[in-house]
Amino acid sequence: MNGHHLILGELVDYITGKTLKDTHDERYRQKIARLLVDTKGYSKKDIVTNHPVTIAAGHQKAVIRLDFLVIIFEKYAMLIRYAPGSIVTRRRPAIAASRVTMPYQIPVVVATNGEDAESLSGSTGQILFKGLDAIPSRTELETIMANDTFDLVSPEKVDMEARILYAFDVDDKCPCDDTTCVETFTDEKTPPNES
Repeated sequence: MNGHHLILGELVDYITGKTLKDTHDERYRQKIARLLVDTKGYSKKDIVTNHPVTIAAGHQKAVIRLDFLVIIFEKYAMLIRYAPGSIVTRRRPAIAASRVTMPYQIPVVVATNGEDAESLSGSTGQILFKGLDAIPSRTELETIMANDTFDLVSPEKVDMEARILYAFDVDDKCPCDDTTCVETFTDEKTPPNES
């Protein structure tokens, strides 16, 4: 047992085939993975799981992990973030993550608690679709991509979004969460290398 995260044994990740700790949260992630592949038409090769992203806020640096990134035609087209609780409180950090992951804005951002979901426009934060069943299929995502310009995210915006993400995912993280790595810069001019 790790803090309040009950470990129920082990399970095999549907996308990667790796053995993972079986927790309630991981069961929801596996449910989402199956939905994407079995119902929404994505190939397992389209999906990157547990993707590390380095963010900085002032003298603080952390590595967080993103649940799912969907890549189509060599572009990151959709980011899916799972977290238990209210989806409303998950929207903003999900949007922030979509603006620090790649040099361009990821078009679709999904915030989900495993029971419900909101698919958001990465550019505007507006709700596009509600519900797990309404997460865009591969065909629908291709249509969205065709109408998206994949605008670059300015360095100033990346800095701001990283600070927002840091506040939600690092400062407000559960004390027993051991998936986030945090360190402090000793010299602002020479931050540690990206990991």
